[in-house]
Amino acid sequence: MRIFVIGIGLLLLVVMVSPWLPLQPELIQLDKILQTPRAGLWLGGDELGRSVVDRLLVGARLSLLVAVLVVALSALFGISVGLVAGYLGGRVDQVLMRLIDMVLAFPGLLLAIALAGMLGPGIDNLVLALIAVGWVGFARLTRAQVLSLRESEHVLAARSLGSSPVYIALRHLLPLAYAPLVIEATFGIAGAILAEASLSFLGLGIQPPAPSWGSMIRDGSRYMLVAPHYVLAPGIALLLVVLTVNLFGDRLRDRLDIRRSPAKGV
Repeated sequence: MRIFVIGIGLLLLVVMVSPWLPLQPELIQLDKILQTPRAGLWLGGDELGRSVVDRLLVGARLSLLVAVLVVALSALFGISVGLVAGYLGGRVDQVLMRLIDMVLAFPGLLLAIALAGMLGPGIDNLVLALIAVGWVGFARLTRAQVLSLRESEHVLAARSLGSSPVYIALRHLLPLAYAPLVIEATFGIAGAILAEASLSFLGLGIQPPAPSWGSMIRDGSRYMLVAPHYVLAPGIALLLVVLTVNLFGDRLRDRLDIRRSPAKGV
């Protein structure tokens, strides 16, 4: 668990301090076009002689910003829908579940590609497209948790005392469902980073001259034989970040799942 926390901490540290680092991701140096890694150009140069490591760090900041925005807004909308569906039940639950089923009927990434294509390229439209796909997981998970808790004794007691549904949902239901929702958010960040890279690879995400790991992989694939560092650097970075976040989510799930945690004294 500790190594994953350290890995994510280092990633966040690099992203936070990158605006104050002397990075020049758009500096064109014609004498360093497709240069291999060396001192002063630690990950080599791209097709315009720009520093790959500078573009990698700036792209990490943009990818993490998109992922956090997508997960935060998806969680806000999805949890709200799940609370309403699970607590009210009846026709409201049926209507909302049919809406969720309609969204789930389409493959997530293909639906995001279609929405991004209709809305047009750009960070704002990219975030909207990913939110339109990502909220359903939070909604289904929240609804399942609420259905298992709404008939519990403390909820019935609060209802008999005249507490409002909003108060019951926020005070008595949501705090007990936070563990699976936090785990879902962790996996959602990894999925959003990968989805952003995929859409940017297709030209539907972050647009030039702003760097993105997906667009760097796309551009570097044309020079794979003469400059493999150009595509390997963002590809390995994407692999390591997504793998680290997913492993962190697995360990977090093991820690928060009381059914898997050994009882004290046993």
